[in-house]
Amino acid sequence: MSEKDNETNKLEEQMAEQEENLMDAETDAAVQDDDMAAKLAQSEARAQDNWEQLLRTKAEMDNLRRRTERELENAHKYALERFSQELLPVKDSLEMGVSVARTEGAELANLLEGTELTLKMLNTVMEKFAIKEINPLDEPFDPELHQAMSMLESPDKAPNTVINVMQKGYTLNDRLIRPAMVVVSKAGGNETTQDSGTNVDGQA
Repeated sequence: MSEKDNETNKLEEQMAEQEENLMDAETDAAVQDDDMAAKLAQSEARAQDNWEQLLRTKAEMDNLRRRTERELENAHKYALERFSQELLPVKDSLEMGVSVARTEGAELANLLEGTELTLKMLNTVMEKFAIKEINPLDEPFDPELHQAMSMLESPDKAPNTVINVMQKGYTLNDRLIRPAMVVVSKAGGNETTQDSGTNVDGQA
């Protein structure tokens, strides 16, 4: 075989090898393309799932917000419903008492008994709703709960003692809703009248 034939054979072998390498490269590229397509499909599927989950979560949050707003509105609107239901019998009793009082020959004892019964009903309602009475007669003056209307000398009482309750006070769930208006004792001197909007301090 001539030298020229050898060179031709080598060239053919090189060309065949290059063609084989090219085919392998194309095969690898096709496999990679398939892998990329599969991964892309998986990513798109996950993205779709996440989007649908986001939409469901948003819908649930919107429903919860609307339900909360509706419940809050109802709570504000009907907050006094139970209190009103408990108060209605008291009103009925008062109306009955007024009707009896207007009857000719109504007896005072019966009217008094009916009024006391109505007051008892009202006190029961107030207890149910944690409305407590402040009646601090003979107790030390407390500026947090009492409003001093005047101060009077009282030899038999310690200074700064409540000696008269002009109007009872009340708390709701231990929160003051009206202070008791009181007269407070002092050590000596003339009567001192306090402005109705002020409280006396710890000094007599």
